[in-house]
Amino acid sequence: MRICQCELPKRANTVDPEWPLKNSCDDCWTWDVDEKNDSIRVYGSYGRSVLFHSDWSNGTVGVRGNRPLSGGRFYWEIDVSHRVFGTSLMFGIGSKRTSMQEYCFVNLIGQDQYSWGLNHKGVIYHAGNGVQYTEPFLEYTPTTVGVLFDSDEGTLTFFKDGVNLGLAFRGVKCSEGLYPMISSTAARTEMTLSIARRTFLSLEDRCYSTLVRQLNSEQDVDKLELPPWMRQELKSRQWWALR
Repeated sequence: MRICQCELPKRANTVDPEWPLKNSCDDCWTWDVDEKNDSIRVYGSYGRSVLFHSDWSNGTVGVRGNRPLSGGRFYWEIDVSHRVFGTSLMFGIGSKRTSMQEYCFVNLIGQDQYSWGLNHKGVIYHAGNGVQYTEPFLEYTPTTVGVLFDSDEGTLTFFKDGVNLGLAFRGVKCSEGLYPMISSTAARTEMTLSIARRTFLSLEDRCYSTLVRQLNSEQDVDKLELPPWMRQELKSRQWWALR
């Protein structure tokens, strides 16, 4: 459950549940609680919500997803509370080499060669260089930011409230795994992972996704006459399908 109960803007596209990623399924990742610090609180359904700087802010902190994005295309959305202000709220991707905490107010995602990000002022960053990409977000207004990453083509595109903002980066390549990332300099900023989807990796992957949608509980999985490793795979996907 979100702490902030402010009404989020409606998506521009509410008809197609697979938009903008066709032939896709739910992607079972969440925020990496093992890397959080005292300036971050991870909570809510399956740990999908993050509260930054619950009291006051003396720097910049971020959190990354608990699984790398490898092979295929990925799309996720972040619901941002009304506390949109300050030096930098950011959304993007990066490797584990990217620092998740700085004791100063910086654009965290994109400050090095291992990360790519967009801040709430409409500027995209990579390797410490910033370029104006879109209009600044309205301050103190809740919004939803979408991120589309094509790991095969090496492209990164951002969306705002369901509107495609255009291609942000080409040549996004890293020898290490790349993870979803969010960060904030502002006190009491809340961000929630609301949608996460990916393209199918194989026919087997598609079959798992179809089957898990027909199950209503973990007990249903245990009733299936399948090898233990297959039942475990279904359970690992089921928590997201039943969210």
